[in-house]
Amino acid sequence: MNLGNQGQDGAKDVLFVNFNQDCTSVAVGTKTGFKLFSITSVDKLEHIYESDACEDICIVERLFSSSLVAIVSLSSPRKLKVCHFKKGTEICNYSYSNTILAVRLNRARLVVCLEESLYIHNIRDMKVLHTIRDTPPNPSGLCALSINSDNSYLAYPGSSTIGEVQIFDALNLRAVTMVPAHDNPLAAISFNAQGTKVASASDKGTVIRVFSVPDGQKLFEFRRGVKRCAAISSLAFSSDSMFLGVSSNTETVHIFRLEGPKEKPAEEPQGWMGYFSKALAAPAAYLPSQVSEMFQQGRDFATVRLNFTGVKNICALAVIQKVPRLLIASFDGYLYIYNIDPTEGGECTMLKQHRLDGKAEGAQNTLPASPGNTTLGQVSGPIATPSTSYATAVKKHDPPTPTPPGESYKSPITTPIGSVDSSFP
Repeated sequence: MNLGNQGQDGAKDVLFVNFNQDCTSVAVGTKTGFKLFSITSVDKLEHIYESDACEDICIVERLFSSSLVAIVSLSSPRKLKVCHFKKGTEICNYSYSNTILAVRLNRARLVVCLEESLYIHNIRDMKVLHTIRDTPPNPSGLCALSINSDNSYLAYPGSSTIGEVQIFDALNLRAVTMVPAHDNPLAAISFNAQGTKVASASDKGTVIRVFSVPDGQKLFEFRRGVKRCAAISSLAFSSDSMFLGVSSNTETVHIFRLEGPKEKPAEEPQGWMGYFSKALAAPAAYLPSQVSEMFQQGRDFATVRLNFTGVKNICALAVIQKVPRLLIASFDGYLYIYNIDPTEGGECTMLKQHRLDGKAEGAQNTLPASPGNTTLGQVSGPIATPSTSYATAVKKHDPPTPTPPGESYKSPITTPIGSVDSSFP
């Protein structure tokens, strides 16, 4: 593993890193709390919040650009806390029967993923609307939630032995379809911003596929590589769904262009070129299906060569100051920003790197090493412990009014399932 000089210190403390839904900020979980940074320019990473709870935060998910964050700590891995970080208040907390492996948010739903179940909450009052039980073992907590609350689809593995993508309508609470995406178990899944496409990769890591939602038809197939397998760590669509970024444990980040098939020419080429094309096409009909499919798979449009390998990193395709950029948030403690040529593609060059510990470039980081995983005993079902009125904070981004002593918590929201709070940014 080669982290380079800049990654040796930061990697000791980072337990979690992820972008918010529209890639305008990045959240970092550490042994001593969590940090939030706003990404408004290439040259500056704005440090907007740092907790002082001294907890080892292993999950921190921010709801768009609001003040709401969902956090999980290694010391209490079965408890989800929802907080208003600007006011430093805890809005509510829930306990579950097992370790929380992932949390996903959009403006309508909050999804909590355990190894063999998923809990779907109404984000307005945090009530459990539906529980998907007895899912295939999912020890990595692999799941994806569409950020478009009008198409609030949830995707998770439908099998632990092959790459099936189960699509569930989290808004109307019904199963939609199962997509037979890969022969090997899934390693990554992601929706586009509109919730109309889902991308997937298997634990083999050589082929990336994109399917339409909700019908599950295959739209694109890309080959990441043929020489070696890779552990895919993230898939990320651009906001216009024209590009797909793929990062892994290798030194290469791939960007694929989602284009429809080009129209065939009206007339076949004549002369030697026509003869040569026919000569190549004829034997292809007799090749094994795996080989012929490989010839039909798309290749990457652009690439990034990282100066380290073996470190988990999360990529995002964002627009910063009206210019498309590739963002890579790495567990080495840095955010890397690269240019993208949307016309020519090719090799991307790094424009800037920022520390994710809030310190200035060149400052020494003496934070301690990250702890190991913690597993607690099981209890039955999610146990809600709301400390304040949740719906008010969700709607107005203001701290909620505490529940008076002696009064039981009652949700002030009676909005039926399926409505969308349009007041969110």
